[in-house]
Amino acid sequence: MAAVRVEEVLAAAEEQEAEKRRSVTVEKELELEFDLGNLLALDRNPPAAVELRGAGPRREALLRALARDNTQLLVARLWELPAERAGGAGGPLVARLPEPAFRLPREKPPPRPRPPTRWEQFARLKGIRRRKRTSLVWDEQAKEWRRRWGYRRAGGDPARAWLAEVPEGADPEEDQFARLRREKRERVARNELNRLRNLARAHRAGTAVPAAPLHPTGHQSREELGHVARVARVSTASLGRFQPRLPKEPAEPPSRSGGRKRRFEPLLGNLAAERSRQLELLRDMSSKKPVLDITRAVNKQLRQEEAEAAAAKGKKQSQRGKRGRRQQRVGRSGKKSGAQRQQQQQRPVSSSAGSARRKKA
Repeated sequence: MAAVRVEEVLAAAEEQEAEKRRSVTVEKELELEFDLGNLLALDRNPPAAVELRGAGPRREALLRALARDNTQLLVARLWELPAERAGGAGGPLVARLPEPAFRLPREKPPPRPRPPTRWEQFARLKGIRRRKRTSLVWDEQAKEWRRRWGYRRAGGDPARAWLAEVPEGADPEEDQFARLRREKRERVARNELNRLRNLARAHRAGTAVPAAPLHPTGHQSREELGHVARVARVSTASLGRFQPRLPKEPAEPPSRSGGRKRRFEPLLGNLAAERSRQLELLRDMSSKKPVLDITRAVNKQLRQEEAEAAAAKGKKQSQRGKRGRRQQRVGRSGKKSGAQRQQQQQRPVSSSAGSARRKKA
């Protein structure tokens, strides 16, 4: 019994060793096409059509084995590339990938170039080139390196200094600290206005219909201010989710498009639903009867009825006004002067009686 067990153990070990060797070596009738820059392997060998029919464990096992063999060939090609240690001798082994051979399509269209600001347009017109300066400068007062701009910058904030110099020609009784604070508020407001104008100009450039220009003199309408505030809010990386809100602003942050978010169908989904949609689209295109939009037709009928009612109402009012003006003319013409009434009273009765007899005859 002990000898039989030893033989079984040795046979199992030999099978495991053969399985390991078989897992590394893969044989294909047609060699695969590799694009190591994109980590892509193309298998031109036709699979067994009989085994791929139907849906069952046999088909899944065949697909897994095919994917494993192709991945093994791709990994073997990667090990043939020149490699080096990243970060020193104790770092991981990294292979240098060649340039990609296939141009893969983009999932989304390339981003549009950002429209230039007014300063960029002016600098391009005047030939002004941007010079890159370091963000840290040496502060003589603090004896340390500080930022050139912003909080705790070099030199400190002049509005927070304990001593302020009175400029020449200024009123000696004027509070210089209040003047510095006022000038700082004006600079901040001017910069914020320029930023909003740049955002509004960029948003108008991206739309088909140009919007009305902004007026920095306080003549903006409510729609313009709301539009600019919405564009400024969604210009952050979080789309305005963590921005402070105004008193009457809605809780939900506005979207970048200002409306409902578009939803796209998945690329790999239900093929039967996609087929039914395509067939319905072809059926609508081939049919000669136009597609009737009930909601649009009802709205059009309601607008037509309202227009007819408004036209009839305006016609009645115009007729009523004409009738009133006609009555006023008749009333004015019916009023006779006092001289005409006296002449009628002084006429002899015989003449009126004779005329009456002549009319009877």
